[in-house]
Amino acid sequence: MTVRTLLLSAMLSAAAITSAAGQEAAASRGLDVELNALAGSQKGCLFTFVAANGFAQDVSKVSFEFVIFNDKGTVERLALLDFRDLPAGKSKVRQFDVPGIKCETVKNLLINDAPVCEGEGIEKGRCMDGIVTRSKATASLEG
Repeated sequence: MTVRTLLLSAMLSAAAITSAAGQEAAASRGLDVELNALAGSQKGCLFTFVAANGFAQDVSKVSFEFVIFNDKGTVERLALLDFRDLPAGKSKVRQFDVPGIKCETVKNLLINDAPVCEGEGIEKGRCMDGIVTRSKATASLEG
């Protein structure tokens, strides 16, 4: 093989890899929800979330149905939390004070559904498609 052929082959391989990575990134765009902290409050437990919108469009209104599991692995509560608006390409911090729950007994949260998911050009149910969840708190978060 000549140097010219090797160079052309390397350039084509790099282009194919770049294209595949770009397509994968575009396909994985969606909402990103992080459980950032749990803190005791006068009412119960203050849940702090960081939510990011990876869509090209603004989400004008989104609510998530959370299932809160206790330290016994059983369902402690279902809670519908209104995250309000999430502008495209931006992150927002949202806090919810959930009464009657001790933070130290919260072991896991599950985003069960997004019953409200609205925005221009956003189809119903889109907020759960490809949702990414993570936790920096003592409890885990699943989507």
